[in-house]
Amino acid sequence: MAVKEPITGFAVAVVREDGQWRCSPLDAAALAELDAAITELGKMRSPGAVFGLLAVDDEFFVIVRPSPRGASLLLSDAAAALDYDIAADVLDLLRVDPPDEDDDSVWPEGDLDVLADLGLPGAELQVIVGEVDLYPDEQLQMIAQRCGFGDQFAALLDEI
Repeated sequence: MAVKEPITGFAVAVVREDGQWRCSPLDAAALAELDAAITELGKMRSPGAVFGLLAVDDEFFVIVRPSPRGASLLLSDAAAALDYDIAADVLDLLRVDPPDEDDDSVWPEGDLDVLADLGLPGAELQVIVGEVDLYPDEQLQMIAQRCGFGDQFAALLDEI
């Protein structure tokens, strides 16, 4: 199941404090290990929102939002769990079985309302996830725009 080639993409921490958005890169290990992403995000203490946006190999994205009761997660394509450990870890934490290898459908798993309190209701997030012709970074840019941190997100992506 493990992908042997290096995983490409990016992992970004998003923090909202005092009405201001801040985006910063997460360690590259966050792309390969869900626990690494959750741990790193959990260390970012903030009275406001803290979550991570992970784009993996131009294939799928993961939204990770830690909380005291456990992480809220959204995996944009459940079938990614067949090829990527981090996607399999998301399904494992969600207690969802991976799809059948013969199923080539694309569907999300997890909490579509993960960003609802930040202005992105689950129904709108479902539409963005359903845009299968877009790359994950483009989908995440749409999410960032809708939540109000599009400029900060784009500026960080230009740097990394």
